[in-house]
Amino acid sequence: MEHIIKYPLATEKSIRLMEAENKLVFVVDKRATKKEIKEAIETLFKAKVTKVNTHNPVTGEKRAYVTFAKETPAIDIATSLGIM
Repeated sequence: MEHIIKYPLATEKSIRLMEAENKLVFVVDKRATKKEIKEAIETLFKAKVTKVNTHNPVTGEKRAYVTFAKETPAIDIATSLGIM
């Protein structure tokens, strides 16, 4: 399960999404499904995930846009990961 999530993205856009929409962006395994990504994030960070959107850019790395529940601020998770 720990191989599903590779690393968090700390780009300008991901920081903006975190502040405005309580989302974090992760680079994930190409074969991972939304359900697997959600379960992995909830297990890793003990956080409630409300939604997972995935994006496959031309660069080849699959990205997961993870929306957290209101009771779980994304900024807290970003702080624990060392992004903020």
